[in-house]
Amino acid sequence: MRRISTVDLMLLATVLLWALNFSVTKYVLTHGFQPLAYSSIRYGFATLIFATYVSQREGGWVPVRRRDMMLLLAAGALGIWLNQLGYVYAIKLTTASTTALILGVTPIFVALGAWAIGLERLSGRFWFAAAVSFLGVALVAGGSGGTFSGNVAGDMLAVFTAATWAAYSLIVAPLMRRHSPYRISAIVLVIGWIPLVITASRQLASQNFDLPWQVWACLVYAVLGPLVTTNVLWFTAISRIGPARATLFANLQPFVAALIAVVLLSEPLSWLEVAGGAAIALALILSRMQQQVPQEPLAD
Repeated sequence: MRRISTVDLMLLATVLLWALNFSVTKYVLTHGFQPLAYSSIRYGFATLIFATYVSQREGGWVPVRRRDMMLLLAAGALGIWLNQLGYVYAIKLTTASTTALILGVTPIFVALGAWAIGLERLSGRFWFAAAVSFLGVALVAGGSGGTFSGNVAGDMLAVFTAATWAAYSLIVAPLMRRHSPYRISAIVLVIGWIPLVITASRQLASQNFDLPWQVWACLVYAVLGPLVTTNVLWFTAISRIGPARATLFANLQPFVAALIAVVLLSEPLSWLEVAGGAAIALALILSRMQQQVPQEPLAD
């Protein structure tokens, strides 16, 4: 039996930090924070910290060419701004466990996007896996409210979140051949935070900041854990073992997150959601033979 390596521990820590964030987000949104106010403050601090880290790590900033800047602008709009709009409102409108399970289809969206723009040829096995995954989403959505109309807005926003992150992953893939992933993440954070904080301006103006200390502790965790620390751990791991093996660990995130939400938040998990989660997991296993586009961490 292969011994657990330092890289394995780094990846497991990354998955746990990501997974816990679903429950943390649900907690702060039900204990005083408005969705966009929370997201903009969180990403503002994370952008400042990570950009400072990258600047010191890589010796300052190097100008990027115009074509790359256009891709970075698109990545910031999709991967940070629109992705966060979908994520925080999905968590608010449905449960953390449901959102996490639906986000399990993100790798399927990545492969479908790669096929659509001509980067991949998809086998019959993959198309079957895709059908199974979307059946899983339907089951999760049906189980989240007891009927197929329950929490439909939150469920659809979770699908939107998965789709925007998949598009982001495809956009940054060619950039990673010319720039370090740390630099890409730092620039995208800055670009995406600007429209995010503008969109959140009304909520920031009306936000009550007299909140319990537990909420502020959760905010600190959400900045330093799933946004800053995971970026460092993830890219360090990928540099040592490559994206294919690292993605095996990343695919565990939605299912670990759902389990954590059930335990910490006492969220109900219906048999339909369990069946849907199992279908999504099966789809990921079936699609593993398909070569994947390198992905960035799911910085939710």
